Amino acid sequence: MKLAHLPLRVSIGAYILNSGLGKRNLEGAAAEGMHGMAVAALPQLGQLEPARFAKLLSYSEMALGAALLAPFVPAPLVGLGLTAFGAGLVQLYLKTPGMREPGSIRPTQQGSGLAKDVWLVGAGLTLVLEGLTHGRPRL
Repeated sequence: MKLAHLPLRVSIGAYILNSGLGKRNLEGAAAEGMHGMAVAALPQLGQLEPARFAKLLSYSEMALGAALLAPFVPAPLVGLGLTAFGAGLVQLYLKTPGMREPGSIRPTQQGSGLAKDVWLVGAGLTLVLEGLTHGRPRL
C-alpha cells in the first residue's frame, strides 16, 4: 500500500468494516426495511429473503472494509470493490422515492445521507486509476 493511500483506505475501510459488523445480527423489521430499499433500486434482490440479504450485505461490507485496511491488497483491486459498492449506494439514492428533489439529482434532506456515497465511487476510481497508471509517463 502506498503511504499516500493510507488515510483514504484506513478511514473508509474502518467505516465500512464497522457498518458490516453492525449488520451481522439484523433480523425482522430491520432486515425487511433494508431489503425493501435495496429491492426498490435493484429488483433482482427480491429473490433473496430479507434476513439472508442482510447477512450477505454484512459479510460484503466486512470483506470490503478488511480489504481496504489490508496493505497487501492492490489498490486497483480494492478500488474496483469500493467503486462497485459505492455505485450500488448511488443507485439506491437515485431510485428511492423521496431522496431527490422533484426533477433534479439534488438531494432532499432525507436523501443527503445516501447522496454523499458518490464520494465512495470517486475514491474507488481514484485507487483504480492511480494503480493502473502508476509508473507511466504523465500526460
